[in-house]
Amino acid sequence: MSSKYKLQIVYDGTNYGGWQVQPNAISIQTMIEKALTTALHMPMAVFGSGRTDSGVHSLGQTAHFSYTDPVDLRKLQHSLNGLLPPDIRIKSLSKATDDFHARFSARGKIYRYRLHKSPIASPFTRLYAYHLPYPIDLPLLQKAKEHFIGKHDFTSFSNEAHKGSAANNAVRTIKRIDLIEIGEEIHLEFEADGFLYKMVRNITGTLLDVARGKIPLEEIPKILSAKDRRKAGTCAPAHGLFLVEVIY
Repeated sequence: MSSKYKLQIVYDGTNYGGWQVQPNAISIQTMIEKALTTALHMPMAVFGSGRTDSGVHSLGQTAHFSYTDPVDLRKLQHSLNGLLPPDIRIKSLSKATDDFHARFSARGKIYRYRLHKSPIASPFTRLYAYHLPYPIDLPLLQKAKEHFIGKHDFTSFSNEAHKGSAANNAVRTIKRIDLIEIGEEIHLEFEADGFLYKMVRNITGTLLDVARGKIPLEEIPKILSAKDRRKAGTCAPAHGLFLVEVIY
């Protein structure tokens, strides 16, 4: 009988086509499956909590795999980190319960979007924060984000409104959106029971459009009720987004 094992993974998504295996790009999932296959001497499949887009980073992606023989967890973690490129690391490896599933057992997720507000873009944050090319009204941004907190149909903020999870149920509950100022950066931290495809990036882009005066604040409820992606604002770039934690 096989046992399940839980992986906590951190990665810099700059050089990858996202988490999920795909034919035309190297994915994080592919790299981890190759490392596991080499370390355990048999073909291995890894199941993640969900996909992250091309260029998106992770501080806490969760995945699981099944294996029949006993595993020395510390040795396997060390082996995997030796086999993986330096921009992917297994933060922890532990035995999971038989009913654990990285995706279906998840009760929520936390994402963080990083904004760099200095007038001059920094070479040292260019891969990990979106440099704001225009001034924004922070008090207005604070007001705007409150419209998204709570239970809503987020079809207007999904790039796959008619397929996948959004087609079945586009209702999600955002528990909080925190605005945190750290030096020259502004962080928007989202916690919800789940997110649709590109939902965080689309909400962030819309918030920025409001904060720069491009979209009136009072339009947000109308955009939500429209259930039409074309009514919402721009999509914030992928490189500023981090999956922080998957909640179980």
